[in-house]
Amino acid sequence: MTTTVELPLWLLILILLFAAVTFASHFLFPSVRWFFRRRMERVVSKLNTRLERPIEPFKLARRYDMIQRLIYDPEVSVAIAEYARKNDVPENVAFEMARRYAREIVPSFSATAYFGIAIRMAKALSLALYRVRMGRFDDEQIGAIDSTATVIFVMNHRSNMDYVLVTWLAAERSALSYAVGEWARVWPLSRLIKAMGAYFIRRKSRDALYRRVLSRYVGLATDGGVTQAVFPEGGLSLDGALAPPKLGILKYIIEERSNFERDVVFVPVAVNYDRVFEDRILVAAGQAGHRRFGAKISVVATFIVKQFWLWITRRYHRHGYAAASFGAPVSLRAFQEEQPDAPVEALGEVLMRRIGEEVPVLPVPLVAHALLENDGALGREALTRRAGELTEQISQAHVHIPRDDLGYAIDVGTRNLLKRGLIEETPDGFVVVDAERAILAYYANSITQLFRSCSG
Repeated sequence: MTTTVELPLWLLILILLFAAVTFASHFLFPSVRWFFRRRMERVVSKLNTRLERPIEPFKLARRYDMIQRLIYDPEVSVAIAEYARKNDVPENVAFEMARRYAREIVPSFSATAYFGIAIRMAKALSLALYRVRMGRFDDEQIGAIDSTATVIFVMNHRSNMDYVLVTWLAAERSALSYAVGEWARVWPLSRLIKAMGAYFIRRKSRDALYRRVLSRYVGLATDGGVTQAVFPEGGLSLDGALAPPKLGILKYIIEERSNFERDVVFVPVAVNYDRVFEDRILVAAGQAGHRRFGAKISVVATFIVKQFWLWITRRYHRHGYAAASFGAPVSLRAFQEEQPDAPVEALGEVLMRRIGEEVPVLPVPLVAHALLENDGALGREALTRRAGELTEQISQAHVHIPRDDLGYAIDVGTRNLLKRGLIEETPDGFVVVDAERAILAYYANSITQLFRSCSG
């Protein structure tokens, strides 16, 4: 036992390294995880005292436990067996594929990352880019939602800023869990987004096993009371108008739940902007007839550098207004009692109509709508007069008039459009630049449904 043993230095280092890893994995890491787990529980307990809708235990479950629960779900097990049979592979291979899908989907929510970092960053970024306004908020009806219900915010999708804006504006009420697309699966952004409780989805996947794992996760989250935010349109609007609903996630929420004692309540949320930074990319994709977005990192970097330089030289101006409106909630239980045989499509149409009714009217969309319906030039007085007539037609909508001065609102709208070269000011008045007509239409289209509902 006391005999001296000689070892090469590299072997000694290797043995010590293995010993250190073993010690860390068996003793140190569990203690560290326990410490941070306890700290998170205290943070969540404190947050829940001020949130209107406390963070549900489902969202706080350990990610490993949630993955295990998902892949051993009976319906996922059936899908694994079916996948193995159809693809002629061993079940353990199909099982590992399901585990990989579950790891990709299941988030790792961190209350500290969400409320301590993400909300502050979202607020700072929103206020740096826009003059942010809360549109309509049906406080009475939203405040009366059953505390045991699962709340789903259903939103129109105009920009990737939607995530940032609504996350901040809803921060006093609850932590939102978003379904995000492939664009966010880039490290380290993916880690931050998962820490915020979002889950990734492959929108174009036709893999039956993947869709089953995803649908069961959505069903479990709905049963667990997780407050979610979804985009029924399925993607960014390419022409600025509301698109028909795509029913994937909505269908999972309704059909995959098993806790029927817990109601599901949909809150329509509508956002609008005086400027959408992706507008040219989106319009170009729409004109080309595909959803492949040709955004180059060099273009994005140039834009950021230009804005930073303007800020350094004190010539920076925010890009107009951004606003969000929260409409009256729609109870799934009440909807099904009123229309017991109605398909999911009927609910999707109701929700999209409610979203369309809540879209805020901002200076740029209002000016764009007035100019596009006119064949010739419009002087400032005529444009202001026409804008006033339009706002009277949609008196039921939330129209944001800065300083309660319609003339000033027209100045804001025309100034933003002139700066971007979308319109020109001639001796006869403002005219649309023909080459930019599609971009101007993109902004006007955001409020066209309000006029259709009036005429209907």
